[in-house]
Amino acid sequence: MTLILNALLPICILISIGYGFKFLKFPSIDFWPMADKFTYYVLMPSLLIYKLSHAKIDLSHTMNLVATAMLSILIVLGVLVLLNLLFRFEGKAFTSIVQGGIRFNSYVLLAFVDTAYGDKGLVLAAIVMAFVIPFINVLCISTFAIYTRKGTFSVLGFAKTVVKNPLIGACVVGGLINASGFTLPLVLIKSLALLSSAALPIGLLSVGVGLELKYLKSAKKELFVSTFIKLLFFPLVTYGVGLLFGLSGISLSIAVIFGAMPTAVSAYILARELGGDVPLIASIITLQTILCMGTLFLIVPLL
Repeated sequence: MTLILNALLPICILISIGYGFKFLKFPSIDFWPMADKFTYYVLMPSLLIYKLSHAKIDLSHTMNLVATAMLSILIVLGVLVLLNLLFRFEGKAFTSIVQGGIRFNSYVLLAFVDTAYGDKGLVLAAIVMAFVIPFINVLCISTFAIYTRKGTFSVLGFAKTVVKNPLIGACVVGGLINASGFTLPLVLIKSLALLSSAALPIGLLSVGVGLELKYLKSAKKELFVSTFIKLLFFPLVTYGVGLLFGLSGISLSIAVIFGAMPTAVSAYILARELGGDVPLIASIITLQTILCMGTLFLIVPLL
């Protein structure tokens, strides 16, 4: 229980401080979007390269973890499609439900597994991210194309998205350095270590700044469905699929924690650009981020 509190409370506190900064408009309204961009393009890639470049990676076991995550995503998406046939959600709203149901917040994921499981957990989570981020993007854009007639999937566009994603690029670079057996110069290692130390704290503060409590007043059944599926159903699915793939120990724990993460803040941007239900996705992001601390507190002891 102490381990869980030590892992969760710092995350809760930093997210709360971030929301407090937003409320106080400190240091300024324009600061946090730039800070978030800096974290996404510089700090987080530095963290991933630093950790992956010298980690001990068992590819055979890691691929089972990746397969668990990807199959779980497909199962959850299938359940959401069936629920849509039952409840007949409006098209724009359903795209937000899907994003809320299958996306994950990489900042919260990395911060939690780093605190709870150390470098080994962080490396496993990073490898999962490298595979599932492009996979989820394909599914989400396809959902927009089907249910709003906006957003089209093309191989070229997808390739550009993957290449431009700094988190995926950092995982590839770190993995290649690891596989090559090349040792980075000490001065570069120390530089990456210093940058890495700032990545997760600033990332969590940005998560807090991104919370939009005002939208929760217009809560709908869509909000409940997406949140229930993401925070409770998804981790149960990953647990079952993980057992099917023979996962155990820390690998199974990482799979379940991945499934229990709140949806990504980037879901808001995609909804805005492709014609989704923006207020709904803002509500989903906010509610899931707040509630996930409670659901993790229930789930993690079982691992």
